[in-house]
Amino acid sequence: MTTTTVTPGAPSDALPEEVLRTKSWKGPIGLAVVAVISLLVFGIGTPSGTQTTFSVATSSDFVHLPTATVPSKLAAILLSVVALALAGYAAYLANRYRKPGIWLPIVYGMAVMGALLTWAGAGRDSTNIQITGLLTSALFLAVPLIFGALAGTLCERSGIINIAIEGQLLAGAFFAALVASMVGNAYVGLIAAPLAGALVGAILAIFATKYWVNQIVVGVVLNMLVVGLTSFFFSTVMSDNPELNQSLGLEALPIPVLSTIPVIGPVLFDQNLLVYTMYVVVIVFQIMLFKSRWGLRVRAVGEHPKAADTVGIKVNRTRVRNTILGGAIAGLGGAFFTVASGLAFGKEMTAGKGYIALAAMILGRWSPRGALAAALLFGFADALRVQLGIIGSDIPSQFLAMFPYLATIFAVAGLVGHSRPPAAEGTPYKK
Repeated sequence: MTTTTVTPGAPSDALPEEVLRTKSWKGPIGLAVVAVISLLVFGIGTPSGTQTTFSVATSSDFVHLPTATVPSKLAAILLSVVALALAGYAAYLANRYRKPGIWLPIVYGMAVMGALLTWAGAGRDSTNIQITGLLTSALFLAVPLIFGALAGTLCERSGIINIAIEGQLLAGAFFAALVASMVGNAYVGLIAAPLAGALVGAILAIFATKYWVNQIVVGVVLNMLVVGLTSFFFSTVMSDNPELNQSLGLEALPIPVLSTIPVIGPVLFDQNLLVYTMYVVVIVFQIMLFKSRWGLRVRAVGEHPKAADTVGIKVNRTRVRNTILGGAIAGLGGAFFTVASGLAFGKEMTAGKGYIALAAMILGRWSPRGALAAALLFGFADALRVQLGIIGSDIPSQFLAMFPYLATIFAVAGLVGHSRPPAAEGTPYKK
């Protein structure tokens, strides 16, 4: 048996990771409660003898897969049991002082949402659940969350708390619509969007590193500032000059051959340029952050800035650069709401997606790969809301509108275990 001697008064970041671990039953209990509710409501509560039909084929597939009809009650029960088993596994890990991998909340959430979808489609013989369309919408709706979560990851890995993601998304959406309308080209708007986000990020960086202002307060103020400015210009400039707020969109760019693969093709390879850019950005930053000298320096600044400074790393300069870069990435994600979706700009059209992106960053444990997985879960929740509305579910529309935000609350409430942020996050570096 191994014992560890802890020096009284030692700082928490100097202790071994094993000492810092504590048993937490909050997550497993929460997961179990939701799974039991799913079993009772969506499983046992589904009328016997009903069936749910799922369809995956699209007109562009080179092979058309047949529809699948499953017994609604049995399928919902099985999916709920899977969720309950995952809650039990989370309890097993908690008892052994281990954290679950990012796969567990993703699979768990898909199981519960699948049970909900099966229950909602039970007995609707004339309506098929379009799985391919659901997954395509989930990926597309997750795009701003992915860009926002990446922005937060880059900033917080260097020690800057970026609460201003909401404002950066909104600024990017506004500037993309304005520039695209002025030039008459949606792609130019896509290029302009990161500039607006970078400007918001620069303001955050200056106040955080030069004036040592509380970073959370600055982030909230910047969100309010961007909302006020965009609402003002929308009500004055854009309303008086409709030609400055046109509905210009990016066309889909299907990749030959790959886009005709059943299910995978329409979901991954029949998207617009912003989605393809998102693929590249996630891969590049995953590699750069954990496999490069630059990434090592960034993580060193976020974990122990004093030690980083002693080996010649410019701490505040690194933080400023990362915060501006993160703002640019969030601004690029803001283009989703206008030019990528073919919509004109509207007041507060981001609707809190920046805060959901923060939840995706936390759930993804401050890594681009984890942020991608978590954002896809929230995107699936949003797409499920749309799908339930299409099939005419009995769930009130007000509750459907709450669905993505409820999923966010469960995530940030710690139902998937404790996640440790960078040690120096939010702490100004003063030489």
